[in-house]
Amino acid sequence: MVQMAKSVKNPRKQRERLFNAPAHARHKIISAHLAPDLVKSHGIKSIPVRKGDTVRVMRGDHEGFEGKVSRVDLANYRIFVEGLTREKVDGTVIFISIHPSKVLIKTLNLDDKWRKRSLQRKKPLEQREESGLIVKPEEEAKPAKAKAKPEEKKAKPKPAAAKRIARPKVEKPLEAKVEVPAEVESAGKVEVAEEKPVVKKTRAAKKTVEKVETAVAEEKTAETKPARKPRTKKTVKEVSVEEKLEAVKESAEKPAKKAAAKKAPAKKKSKESKETGGA
Repeated sequence: MVQMAKSVKNPRKQRERLFNAPAHARHKIISAHLAPDLVKSHGIKSIPVRKGDTVRVMRGDHEGFEGKVSRVDLANYRIFVEGLTREKVDGTVIFISIHPSKVLIKTLNLDDKWRKRSLQRKKPLEQREESGLIVKPEEEAKPAKAKAKPEEKKAKPKPAAAKRIARPKVEKPLEAKVEVPAEVESAGKVEVAEEKPVVKKTRAAKKTVEKVETAVAEEKTAETKPARKPRTKKTVKEVSVEEKLEAVKESAEKPAKKAAAKKAPAKKKSKESKETGGA
């Protein structure tokens, strides 16, 4: 059957795998037994049938028939042998198909180099060693160690020292000397002004400087401003009892006057104005 990762016992699945097998699996399925003499010489019992092999039919109606394989049908798992034919009713002659499990391979077609390599690879170790395909590590011919004769030691020439490349000398710029009068040198009052390196201020340093400057300016302004006078509580005027009574009376009289003004009747229009239409 088809060589799969896991064997299947269900007949339905077995037939499914057989009919849907890929080409490399079909090639292994079309294999037949070898004759006893070929088993001894090649060390294998079966091999896939190919065109050109001579086979012998071992079972069926055509038992004992020998001939060369003319065609191999991988799609239907059948082989066709030369001379094994039959005549149809209309008179045409056709080949009879045989399953490879019913034949025995008598001779092999070794025209293909790939088939030769597969046969040599499948041979057992003993036959491969006898034929010379594999050499045992014990039987490997050890190379004879030739004793080196002592030769006169020759002085090996020393390697030539690498020539150093002369690099051009770079002249340093001369420092400008300041001429100082002898009188001043004697007095020892010569002072050389050294240039101070310019240091770049960072943002944090700038901020701290600004804060200090603002604090100093605030202190100066505080000193110049005049001192404010302290606030004093306002004195409450003393009101007499008589003044309080007068204020209460005034507040009571105001709503009475307003009510009298509202109750005053409106003036009636004269008869003359009615007749003239208010003209």
